[in-house]
Amino acid sequence: MIRVLLVDDQPLLRSGFRALLDAEDDIEVVAEAANGKEGLALAREHLPDLALVDISMPVMDGIETTREVAADPVLAQMHVVILTNYGLDENVFNALRAGAAGFLVKDIVPEDLLHAVRVAARGDALLAPSITKMLINRYVAQPLGTEAGTGLDELTNREREAVVLVAQGLSNEEIADSMVISPLTAKTHINRAMHKLQARDRAQLVVLAYESGLVSPRSR
Repeated sequence: MIRVLLVDDQPLLRSGFRALLDAEDDIEVVAEAANGKEGLALAREHLPDLALVDISMPVMDGIETTREVAADPVLAQMHVVILTNYGLDENVFNALRAGAAGFLVKDIVPEDLLHAVRVAARGDALLAPSITKMLINRYVAQPLGTEAGTGLDELTNREREAVVLVAQGLSNEEIADSMVISPLTAKTHINRAMHKLQARDRAQLVVLAYESGLVSPRSR
């Protein structure tokens, strides 16, 4: 059972998402909150697998909420997916840098929402190739910091190759095809790279790959 926390200041949206999610046999909404501060308290109480968090809320917004989640060992197993009205913008990228597993636009169709919840709950990033390319082109031309570079030298050649392919938006199956290995081996390379680079999830791995210079941003 996937346990979900809804954090949004719009009651109508929360009720709509709850009705949709609770109708599924493998998904349960365990709590709702109207801002990030309430959401954090409920997250620590219920320990959900996934939190759908609005990027813009009173009291505490989605970016700060994500930072708090990432810094709390009690919530280490909870994935944060950011909800936004506006699609990709700089705030979304800041949320990804803070530790979000991905983002969804609020007018998402029901089938895509259900798929996204299942994808994020198992630890995969919600970054379609088209979204990854926009991130690359618009927001990831950042200088390499000393902390970001730590761990790169520890990667094997195959792990580096896997990280580059993750940063290009490929799925485990596509990475396996490209590297001519099994999907399980591809996942192993990715997980080992995440551990060595201290990336919380695939979304942070994508950001780190570009910030570190392992992959170069394309020109806009």
